[in-house]
Amino acid sequence: MAEQPLLKRAVLTGAGAYLPAQILTNEDMAKRVDTSDEWIVERTGIRQRHFAAPHETAAYMGAEAGRQAMEKAGLQPEALGAIIVATSTPDQPFPATAVRIQAALGAKNAFGFDLSAACSGFIYGLSIADAMLRSGQVKSVLVIGTEVFSRLLNFEDRATCVLFGDGAGAALLEVREVEKSGPGLLSTHLYADGTFGDILYVDGGIGQKDKPGHLVMHGREVFRHAVNLLAGAVSDALAENNLTAADIDLLVPHQANKRIIDGVGKKLGLPAERVAITVDQHANTSAASIPLALVSAIQDGRAAPGRLLLLEALGGGLTWGSALLRM
Repeated sequence: MAEQPLLKRAVLTGAGAYLPAQILTNEDMAKRVDTSDEWIVERTGIRQRHFAAPHETAAYMGAEAGRQAMEKAGLQPEALGAIIVATSTPDQPFPATAVRIQAALGAKNAFGFDLSAACSGFIYGLSIADAMLRSGQVKSVLVIGTEVFSRLLNFEDRATCVLFGDGAGAALLEVREVEKSGPGLLSTHLYADGTFGDILYVDGGIGQKDKPGHLVMHGREVFRHAVNLLAGAVSDALAENNLTAADIDLLVPHQANKRIIDGVGKKLGLPAERVAITVDQHANTSAASIPLALVSAIQDGRAAPGRLLLLEALGGGLTWGSALLRM
């Protein structure tokens, strides 16, 4: 029998996570705004979130998560080819958070840049890394999602400020030649629709100096679009790879709202044990949420070698996307 030709793929060789030490429970939030643990849990599934201390910037947290990922992979900093940082809360407009992280890691031979795709940023980062690795531009890419959303929150908006938290997650991808059934990214799928840009946004920025720069979300509108758009991204990923939902060992979704996660899981017919959930512990950490959930799944054994993972996210823009990853 003829040997199968080897495929060049972006293979996950290490993952890392960082969460600030400060934890705020729903009861803690109820002391700051008019809310309750029951109200938050019923609508979102969130029970607590982490808020960053002053020194825990996007670059600081991202570097800590990235360092873990590289140590897990056994890759020395000088061997790293590129750093892609997905963030909506960079430390400054420039230099990029990625180059701050490059300096912190001592990755002197890597180039780096930031990308802005809100909560979908990590999926977008995986897609870019995949293309760079398969084209031969680099041999390794560190993809980091890092967010300090606590500094964007408007604590006069009680329905929104309880939904978000801070943290960072990282994935180290390296190019490998593998069999078709071997590990690596099988495909990524990216989407955007700017006509929905005003249902989830930040009302300020460097170009609007008279605006405070708070996060604004029309939750019902976001929820209304989320399940169907995410289900479509998932269907596209499965169709491209001639797979069905039954082939998915674990769904690793963006951790925004348990009701959205449950809705996508139900559409796929996946039981609860095949869906990664960290929103109860972390709240919505935007671009950091998927890599944080991925690390949790690796630690509990559900993202073991050989398992097929489906990653999906939706965020402001609207942007959304999916990725199929075999561990």
